[in-house]
Amino acid sequence: MADNRGVVYTGPGKVEVQNIAFPELKNPKGKKITHGVVLKVVSTNICGSDQHMVRGRTTAPSGLVLGHEITGEVIEMGADVEFLKKGDLVSVPFNVACGRCRTCREMKTGICLTVNEGRAGGAYGYVDMGGWIGGQAEYVMVPYADFNLLRFPDKDQAMEKIRDLTMLSDIFPTGFHGAVKAGVGPGATVYVAGAGPVGLAAAASAQLLGAAVVIVGDMNKARLAHARSFGCETVDLTLDATLTEQITQILGVPEIDCAIDCVGFEASGHGTDSKTEVPAAVLNSLMEITRAGGSIGIPGLYVTEDPGSKDKAAQKGSLSIRFGLGWAKSHSLHTGQTPVLSYNRQLMQAILYDKVQIAKAVNVEVISLDDAPKGYAEFDSGVAKKFVINPHNLIPDVKPKAKKKEKEKA
Repeated sequence: MADNRGVVYTGPGKVEVQNIAFPELKNPKGKKITHGVVLKVVSTNICGSDQHMVRGRTTAPSGLVLGHEITGEVIEMGADVEFLKKGDLVSVPFNVACGRCRTCREMKTGICLTVNEGRAGGAYGYVDMGGWIGGQAEYVMVPYADFNLLRFPDKDQAMEKIRDLTMLSDIFPTGFHGAVKAGVGPGATVYVAGAGPVGLAAAASAQLLGAAVVIVGDMNKARLAHARSFGCETVDLTLDATLTEQITQILGVPEIDCAIDCVGFEASGHGTDSKTEVPAAVLNSLMEITRAGGSIGIPGLYVTEDPGSKDKAAQKGSLSIRFGLGWAKSHSLHTGQTPVLSYNRQLMQAILYDKVQIAKAVNVEVISLDDAPKGYAEFDSGVAKKFVINPHNLIPDVKPKAKKKEKEKA
C-alpha cells in the first residue's frame, strides 16, 4: 500500500505536512462503503475558508487534515461505482453529498442531510462538516463518487488547462453562485466586497454573466491592482471617502444593482476603522449601497461560533445587522454553502472553450506539497495570489511557453 502525506492543522497559526493514513473506502465512522473512490491528487488549493480555521477562528481540532478543493485521478473504486473508471481525471465538489436525500434531490448539495450527523451539509477537511478527511494530500477518498464527481471529457486537454479547472471544486462555482444569487445579468452594475480569491472569482463571474460595470472593494492595494488588471473598477476602503462616495464617483449614482459579500465574518470597518474588526460591516454597507429591490449574494463565510472574536455576541455567531434597512429596501439576501454541482459542468465548458480565464483572474501560483505551510503564511499576509498545491508534480510548467511567446513578439 502506498504512503500518504497531508497538510495538518496543529493549532492556531500552525500547519504541518505530516505522514497520514492512506485512504480507505470507509466513512468517518469506519463503516466500509462501496460507492466511493480513491484519488491520486493532481491539484488541491488553499482556500480562504481554511485560513479561518488556521487563524484559530473556529472550533477546529488539532490534527485535522485540511483541504476541500480537490482535483484528482481515480486509482481505486468501490464495487458499486458504475460511471467512472480507473484513470479518469475528475473535479471534486467541496460539498460531500449523498445524492439521495431530499435536499440533494433538489440539487441543494451544500446542505445534504445524511453526510454529517451534526447538521446539514458536509465537506472535506473542515470543522463541523462531518469528519471527512481533507484533500491537501497525496491521496484522498471521495464517497458517493458517481453522484459527486465531475469527469473531464479529455484528460490531456484537461491537464493543459488544469490551473483553471482546479478552480471548479470551490472557488469558481462559489464566486459564480454569489453573482447569480445577487441577480447579476447583462448591463448590471455590481459591487464585490473583498478582493481575495473568492472576490476575484465573483468579479470574473459577474463579467461572464454580462455585467456592465464590476466594482471591487478591499483594503489591500496589491489585490485591488490585480482586480483592475482584468477590467474591474476598484474602491480603496482605507480611504476617508465613504463607500457610497466612491461608488458615486465611479457610476455617477450612489447605488449599485447587485452586491456580493466575499469577505464574511472576519470583516473590518472602513476608513479610520479599517484596522478594527467589525463582523457585520460588509453586510451593513451592502444594504446601504444596493438599490431598492436589489439582491445581495453572500458566499462569504459566516460561522455558528467564532471563539477568536473580541465581540461576545459574534463569538456565538450573532451579528449587529441593520436588518430593518434591508427590509425597508425589500432586499433579497442569499446565504449558505454553494451547491457546486449546480454550476461546475457549465463552468467547465466555459473554461474548455476559452470563455473565461479564471486562473488569471485569481492569480494562481503553483507550489509543492512541502511548501504548503509557506503558502498558508503568504496567503495570510494578504498577497494577491491563489495557491494551488501540486502533490505529485503533475501540473505542467507553463512558464517556458510564456517566455517563448514574449520572445516571438520581440
